[in-house]
Amino acid sequence: MMRNIDVNEAIDNTPFGPFQWTVVALCGLLLVVDGYDVFVAGTVLPTLIAEWGLSKPQAGALQAWALFGMMFGALIFGPLADKIGRKKGIAISFMLFTLSTLLTGFANSPEQFKIFRFFAGLGCGGLMPNAVALMNEYAPKRLRGTMVALMFSGYSVGGMVAAGLGIGMIPQYGWKPMFFIAAVPLLILPVILWKLPESLGFLIRQGKQEQAKRIYGKINPSAPLGHDDKLVFSETKGASASIAELFRHQRTLRTLMLWVAFFCCLLLVYLLSSWLPKVLQEAGYAEKASLLSLFSLNFGGMVGAIAGGRLGDRFGLPKVVVGFFIAAALSIALIGFNLPAGLLFLMVFVAGATTIGTQILLYASVAQLYNLSVRSTGLGWASGVGRIGAIVGPTLGGVLLAQDLPLQHNFLIFAIPAAVSALAMLVFAVSNARRASDVQLVPA
Repeated sequence: MMRNIDVNEAIDNTPFGPFQWTVVALCGLLLVVDGYDVFVAGTVLPTLIAEWGLSKPQAGALQAWALFGMMFGALIFGPLADKIGRKKGIAISFMLFTLSTLLTGFANSPEQFKIFRFFAGLGCGGLMPNAVALMNEYAPKRLRGTMVALMFSGYSVGGMVAAGLGIGMIPQYGWKPMFFIAAVPLLILPVILWKLPESLGFLIRQGKQEQAKRIYGKINPSAPLGHDDKLVFSETKGASASIAELFRHQRTLRTLMLWVAFFCCLLLVYLLSSWLPKVLQEAGYAEKASLLSLFSLNFGGMVGAIAGGRLGDRFGLPKVVVGFFIAAALSIALIGFNLPAGLLFLMVFVAGATTIGTQILLYASVAQLYNLSVRSTGLGWASGVGRIGAIVGPTLGGVLLAQDLPLQHNFLIFAIPAAVSALAMLVFAVSNARRASDVQLVPA
């Protein structure tokens, strides 16, 4: 007798096993490399300013090229992966940003630096939404926020690696070896291609039942499939992978509010990661201490992501995200108040937890809002809109810092996007709760 087995429902009702932990580990490893690529630019910025004689607005624009590439990468590779498969999308993105980062180390002028960073950004922007979508699919609903956040904490680990290596290498060897190190992760690409599974939903939509069954057997080995059994994915029918689909089913307000939050959050992440070391150096901190602030920022991001994912699974992601953004606004504002060193690094830690960490929770929020067939598209567009904020962040920082405003005024201005994000996510949370209430009131 033939059975139709709903994979989405089966994953929700199956214990989280070794196969799914492998997906977490591999996607987390990919994001370590991705995070290193993103945050290495902030570690070398003070050196580039000195070596190439850049003004602060020019330095901000230099940082923006990679982020400009990320915007296009998110918009291109998100929808593309819905058509060619997430595994291929991830592999192409990984190759692109790793090779481009390596080539950045050979740049001898700002113009060459910009070109290589743009192509690196294309790959970074494509990897994030696809890794999140893949992890979201293989995690049961009860653990989805935690697992996506745990995987995405690799991004912060990459930032900590960049800051740690920068402390040891830049004073002695200069900035170029920081980019040459990007060649090392190419060694893990064969392992990723071998072990990382394709999206089950994609395989089912493509009619590749045998491949899907082999993967399903690894997720749930205690429930073998019969020859005539057919795997189905409850979310695969009806919707097309188009931007218009993101605004259907009463999702317009929630989609727009998520985009506002993404824009402001990524503005903050890249503003702080690009300029914090330089600002602290100008405030009188030594080079190693200023780079240590970047380590503290990313360590906070890792802790914030994991703690936020746990809290989100328990209390609901929207509530947690609102609380995190409020904490971000307060901690960023306080950084500019000439705090003692210990308290300063604590505020930087909280700012990292509630900006970098919250960025990860926003990805999880998007993944939960959209169904499978448009999930990569939804993640890609939210990330792409957010990348506009990422471009604005370093550029705005350069322009503001060139005005020589008091440190306190700068950080009060930097806190404004966090307050706007808190308001946007409050609207999202209310709309989400109202939608859920309406669904429950519809008679069966």
